[in-house]
Amino acid sequence: MSETKELIVEIGVEELPAIPFLKECGNVAAKWRETLAQNGLDSECEFYYTPRRIAFYHPKFAVRQEDGYSEFIGAPRQVAQKDGAWTPAALSFAKKCGIAESELKFETVGGKEVLYYKKPVAGKPSAELLGDMIEKFLLGLNFGKSMRWGEGKFEFIRPVRSFLCLLGDEVVKFNKFDVESGDSIFMHRSVSYDKFTVKNAKDYFAAMPKIGVILDQNARREKILSEFKQIEAKNGVTVEADEALLDEVVAITEYPTALLGGFEREFLEVPSEVIITSMKENQRYFPVFEGGKLANRFVVVSNAISPEPALIVKGNEKVLRARLSDAMFFWRSDLAHEFGPEKLKNITYLKELGSTYDKSVRELGVAKRLAKICADRLKACAGEGYEALLERAVMLSKADLTTQMVYEFTELQGVMGGYYAAAKGENENVVTAIKEQYLPSGEASALPSTIFSSVVALAIKLETLIGLFSAGKIPSGNKDPYALRRAANGVIKIIQNENLNLDIAAFLRETAEGYAKFDVEALIGFIFDRLYTFFDVNPSVVKACLASKKGDVLAQCEAIDALGAICAADDFRQNFSTFKRLANIIKDENFGSVDEAKFENESEKKLNDAFKAAVKAGGSYSERLKNLFGLKVAIDEFFDNVMINAEDELVRKNRLALVGQIYTEFLKIADIKEISL
Repeated sequence: MSETKELIVEIGVEELPAIPFLKECGNVAAKWRETLAQNGLDSECEFYYTPRRIAFYHPKFAVRQEDGYSEFIGAPRQVAQKDGAWTPAALSFAKKCGIAESELKFETVGGKEVLYYKKPVAGKPSAELLGDMIEKFLLGLNFGKSMRWGEGKFEFIRPVRSFLCLLGDEVVKFNKFDVESGDSIFMHRSVSYDKFTVKNAKDYFAAMPKIGVILDQNARREKILSEFKQIEAKNGVTVEADEALLDEVVAITEYPTALLGGFEREFLEVPSEVIITSMKENQRYFPVFEGGKLANRFVVVSNAISPEPALIVKGNEKVLRARLSDAMFFWRSDLAHEFGPEKLKNITYLKELGSTYDKSVRELGVAKRLAKICADRLKACAGEGYEALLERAVMLSKADLTTQMVYEFTELQGVMGGYYAAAKGENENVVTAIKEQYLPSGEASALPSTIFSSVVALAIKLETLIGLFSAGKIPSGNKDPYALRRAANGVIKIIQNENLNLDIAAFLRETAEGYAKFDVEALIGFIFDRLYTFFDVNPSVVKACLASKKGDVLAQCEAIDALGAICAADDFRQNFSTFKRLANIIKDENFGSVDEAKFENESEKKLNDAFKAAVKAGGSYSERLKNLFGLKVAIDEFFDNVMINAEDELVRKNRLALVGQIYTEFLKIADIKEISL
């Protein structure tokens, strides 16, 4: 094993944009390790980042590569040698390897005798390789968009301004991106714009407090959270430590300091979602709560090192005050105008599908069809006038798209509509349905809270799917610009949550008649294919259940749960061969009914009687499957004692029908041919 030394590598850059950097951050260390491995220099390392530096520390890094070998494989013997003489192919191989004819020899590789030469290769010093390795690593990072600098010659997420590369006490010299490597690093801008010289890795880490940098991202996070707790304890408040925002703040600070600021109480008239969104999205502030309600305070995490933090707070309060003043104006102005759907006629939804108003009308048609399925539950939820309320909710659901507030804060569509509807005195069911129309909005999202809201949200999602499929806007590969996969997931989740017995296949076929002609079966398949992500089972279990062509989502889910549980049993694999054999016998479904008078063997009668008893028992999918799989003993006896391909055609067809009826009964739940273990 070669000698090792400490290695510290720091790539100094201009401020990294947090969001694109964080998307790639999880791959950074792995890509560096991959680069090292490709050069035979893999070793344990620690990865650190700040907005202005990417750093790797190796406690033990090989000073040079291990010696190795290069393998050369040439032509097979029959091509390389003719009548005991070397052919031009062999001579060319010798020249390529740099050896004499006398050194040519054959080895067996992959079962064939071929020309073979193994050439010793001396390992190179690490210092000769590190520059190219660092360049390759940087160019292999994927941040989406990149910047160009240096007359357009160089490209990276942000311009590279320095390289520190110290192997032990030695500076590893190279020039990449028109930047010479050296022994100095940039300090925190609040400390100095000068560079700071370090001698080795130990010196590098010792320098961090001096240059105003907390290098370890986890340490920065801990400092922020600790200061949140101090603020909470001192002021009797709660700071909302939003994880995504915290990740971003950690990525944009080198020395974070949490500071408490405030704003005028009158701004709390504006819906809290607006204030919080403005804080987080525009300013990266953390909202503060008091007594469970939003307080007129906020926490800013400053990256400045200043003896007067009050000035930092004052400046941030001024910026937030201006934004909240705008929000207050939008809120009051919107309330002064009528809140209705008419203006939606002026907003184009999609060229092929008309205006947003047209979409709302179509959504209403879908909602009315859904309402027929759960009329009693809607009546219990919203009262006798639920139909009028449902129409009101659907037609007002997009009305906030015409407001100034949603124009400024597009992510609050629906939420703001609920506030405006409430301010205009709309029924609470209508208000809630408007607020919850986009739920569920993600993997861990809440679901609509009532059956009334669920029908509205379901109608909107189904109409979106039908409409966009009819317009040819179908997701392909990783591209899903209209978030139709999320909509399909939402459809399934709402149906499950509300326990709706909805034959989605029949519903879609019927509803699609009002749209331009398209492949409705493709849409049905698209929705049901989302079930693969809903269950932690062998994917072939889902495939088998979907092959049964059940159109009811709940029925499919129940079948997948039932079959998945059975397939997960320890003895299922060894028992399933019986049923795989049974299914494979059935080439098609063109077999007749069973004629018991044609039974010639007691095993036929036993199997038929056992099958009839299993079917008669009925029950849930789980019970039915257990009874059908419980036929194993009778089926095995049948296979042992009965020849299906009997010479008598009528007997043969009757035996096929006996086996076929079992497979057909399975097929009502799942196609067992599709199960693979």
